[in-house]
Amino acid sequence: MANVWSGVTIDCLDPERVARFWSTLLDREPGPSEEGWVYLGERGDPQPRLVFQPVPEPPTGKVRIHLDISVTDIDEATATVVELGGRFTGERHDYAEGVVVVMADPEDHEFCLVEYHG
Repeated sequence: MANVWSGVTIDCLDPERVARFWSTLLDREPGPSEEGWVYLGERGDPQPRLVFQPVPEPPTGKVRIHLDISVTDIDEATATVVELGGRFTGERHDYAEGVVVVMADPEDHEFCLVEYHG
């Protein structure tokens, strides 16, 4: 039996809106999707697909898993996220390995922008 990571599913009040944000940020086109859902990418793509699933209730509390997005310019990437409708949480960490900035998408799903040194 082969276990293969195939995707990440994100609960959303407005899957279209959140998927547009991630599609633009990651330059990934939507693939075939179930009605009301949005998939970025397709099964079998080199990167796991992102699946935006409609749910009726808003999030409660902090989600304990998040995406890390590698970037080449942390300030430019932070500005891009804000331009796309996301926000900077105010949290930044400078480590020997690089810089991590905690951001949130339009529905407040937190994720990290990471600029590695060297």
